[in-house]
Amino acid sequence: MPHLLSLIREDISNVMEHDPAAKSRFEVFLCYSGLHAIWFYRINHWFWNHRFFLIGRLFSQFARLLTGIEIHPGAKLGRRLFIDHGMGVVIGETTIVGDDVTLYQGVTLGGTGKEHGKRHPTLEDNVVVGGGAKILGNITVGKNCRIGAGSVVLRNVPENSTVVGVPGHIIFREGKRVVITDPKQINDPLSEALASVATEVHKLRDRVQRLEGSEPEHEPVHPSLQGIMDDLDYQI
Repeated sequence: MPHLLSLIREDISNVMEHDPAAKSRFEVFLCYSGLHAIWFYRINHWFWNHRFFLIGRLFSQFARLLTGIEIHPGAKLGRRLFIDHGMGVVIGETTIVGDDVTLYQGVTLGGTGKEHGKRHPTLEDNVVVGGGAKILGNITVGKNCRIGAGSVVLRNVPENSTVVGVPGHIIFREGKRVVITDPKQINDPLSEALASVATEVHKLRDRVQRLEGSEPEHEPVHPSLQGIMDDLDYQI
């Protein structure tokens, strides 16, 4: 019990430090849904660790109804996590969050498929994730990183970096500007997929024509699709 009370005091102090809108500790205790979600999570996480899986999941759904924040009881959250506003925040089962992390409304720490095992991101200490950002898959965001609002991060991010965009790309690293001189250096998974499909279609067409005994006829490719195929060589 003393440990639990000290954690509650620490959480309230953390909110007072991060949110200039907080007027009193009593207000924080009563009115901050991000704080309530974290307290619910700690109870649910205890049930989960003691193999009361259904109870942990059931209470996590109850917490979501009350706070608008969904935290899977299997996630591992560090100390002094600050969820500002919080509506729409989703934290997946195998997510790992370090200490002193800040998440704004609409953030998703999610997976990208149906694979088992570690499938959600790891956020190291002192990471700030802007509103609406999506960090997806078994990737690691290093210490002291900043993820811009609305960004979609699909790859590992080194320490002390700032990431923006869809898909996310680094614009600052170790306090220095990362200059992208060619827009094609920004990886676009959709373009890669379309170019791959177009390449396979051309190979299959040539093969069918050879089997039919005729010479392959290379029809002109639509300019927009040709642009995607040309860009593929420059993707990172």
